[in-house]
Amino acid sequence: MSTTKMSYKPSAIEGASSIGLMVVLFDTLAVDLRRAVAALNKSDIEARCKELNHATLVIGQLDSWVDLDKGGESARNLAGFYAYLRAKMMEAAVSQSAKPLQAPIEMILRVRTAWHQLDVAPHQGTEKTIANTVTTSTAAVSGKKQKRIPFSQSR
Repeated sequence: MSTTKMSYKPSAIEGASSIGLMVVLFDTLAVDLRRAVAALNKSDIEARCKELNHATLVIGQLDSWVDLDKGGESARNLAGFYAYLRAKMMEAAVSQSAKPLQAPIEMILRVRTAWHQLDVAPHQGTEKTIANTVTTSTAAVSGKKQKRIPFSQSR
């Protein structure tokens, strides 16, 4: 990683809102999984393990912020999404194939974009974007049609 990128990341984190921190973690997660894909394609076991282990830590942090008691359906959808990501990462590691990570990376980027929209325009109705994105992603995972629930994030 270049020194410019290394110095940028801490300053981006220091000034970030709570939602901005989630965006940074989703960015990190996407990068980790893309690197894992590259490692899988090169049969680089050490790099694959390093990237998937780090992605697991990132998901653990994201999952620790989910409040199942107060978050309702949206919180359960997020927890299910994180469980799905862990399962796909395990599948990729066991099968030594990058294919199980392709859809999850796209889903992570869609959810990340929704969180980013909420962070930059918190009062323009983007709360529903998060709920819709996560619900759509989790519905795609389970194969079920789920109703969309508004998501509210206090700042």
